[in-house]
Amino acid sequence: HDPASTATIDHSAWNRLLAAYVVRGGDGVNRFAYRRVTDADRAALAAYVNGLAATAIGGYARPEQRAYWINLYNALTVQVVLDHYPVDSILDIDISPGLFAKGPWDRKLLEIEGEPVSLNDIEHRILRPIWQDPRIHYALNCAALGCPELMAMAYTAAITEPLLDTAAHAYVNHPRGARIDNDRLVVSSIYAWFQEDFGGRDETIIAHLKRYAAPPLAAALDAIDTIADHDYDWSLNDAAGAGP
Repeated sequence: HDPASTATIDHSAWNRLLAAYVVRGGDGVNRFAYRRVTDADRAALAAYVNGLAATAIGGYARPEQRAYWINLYNALTVQVVLDHYPVDSILDIDISPGLFAKGPWDRKLLEIEGEPVSLNDIEHRILRPIWQDPRIHYALNCAALGCPELMAMAYTAAITEPLLDTAAHAYVNHPRGARIDNDRLVVSSIYAWFQEDFGGRDETIIAHLKRYAAPPLAAALDAIDTIADHDYDWSLNDAAGAGP
């Protein structure tokens, strides 16, 4: 990266697509109206992704890079779903190499500065290790109902910090993030899969949840010291299936 760089990247095309197709479901989960996407907007999405891929991202400052990688991950995910739609789950898009691979995450989808890049590369080789911020998990959307929100606006360097906090608060306070069932704490499987990003222990995960919990959940968490279970809904975040 170049810490002295003041250059910015234009995410307005992605911002417009999100504003047009992200729909709030009756269950409080943001969904994407894949079925309604026009041919013109498919082309606009492809042009946006290709433009990001052609960007020499190594010459930008870290805040600009972080927004770039978050938006690229989310835009690529939407593009992959659209390319295979209709599907019931992103797990059904079985394009990753390897006999036991599932889903699209290990397929090299584009090339950036001469390096083939997959969705897993963006998340696990770039965003998680470089920024080491657990809130990254709230920014990335894997097109599943169990996943944190696909925000209705693009990330930019100027608003990434408040957007990450907003996304964290929204997820933690929704039942798919954390809930108390019969005095037992059930959390999203994200906190199990990436336990090390949240401190590595039940107590550190609970402390993280309390940081973003609204008063009712925070009060309930005061009486909890272990995580009883975790779960995750892999159903597609399709606006066609939005309901109460």
